[in-house]
Amino acid sequence: MEPLDVVGVRVEMPSNQPLVLLRERNGDRYLPIWIGAVEATAIAFAQQGVVPPRPLTHDLLRDVLDTLDSPVQQVLITELRDGVFYAILDLGKGVQVSARPSDAIALAMRCGAPILGSEEVLAEAGIHVPDEEEDEVEAFREFLDSVSPEDFEHGDS
Repeated sequence: MEPLDVVGVRVEMPSNQPLVLLRERNGDRYLPIWIGAVEATAIAFAQQGVVPPRPLTHDLLRDVLDTLDSPVQQVLITELRDGVFYAILDLGKGVQVSARPSDAIALAMRCGAPILGSEEVLAEAGIHVPDEEEDEVEAFREFLDSVSPEDFEHGDS
């Protein structure tokens, strides 16, 4: 499992489909995951430190898990099957819960939990973007301008 950092959330045009972009901490691969609008907002809020007046769903789940003394230890992005990413919330003490990556990432950001991606997922869906002579923000913009959801569909061929 490779540590991943959240680069940001962006809306891909012209489809208006939100995307979260993760970056391999110790490498040059980026992992784009198309997500829903609600999850995109939740991730962006967490990244920007926005605290809503009342808890949103991911805030509520964090609070419930903390109250039950089962905080999120780590998030694992485990596989990509038929174009769908899968994740696991590791709550420690041998407890793991299946989750959508978008929800898992939003929760991890609220809990300060690390996000890890399997080598298999990164090998299949990761995109190499060397950061020699370009900063992370520019690489992110160039990447988003050049991809579409269809780029990540895998056939059986």
